Amino acid sequence: MENSKLGRINELARLARARALTPEEQAERETLRKEYIAEWRLGAQQVLDNTYLVDGQGNKRPLRRKDPDR
Repeated sequence: MENSKLGRINELARLARARALTPEEQAERETLRKEYIAEWRLGAQQVLDNTYLVDGQGNKRPLRRKDPDR
């Protein structure tokens, strides 16, 4: 995420502590937060995709997704 967008998220957070945000500011904050979270999740997924477990015999295997029904 661009530094300017992160700065804007922080600016809106400071404003929210000082006063009530306007509906436009609330909508902008929500949009920026969703974008930030989506990028964070993508980065976390990429890290997990490149993570391997090594067992006692030295065998390397990639992480597997848990059963989504659980």
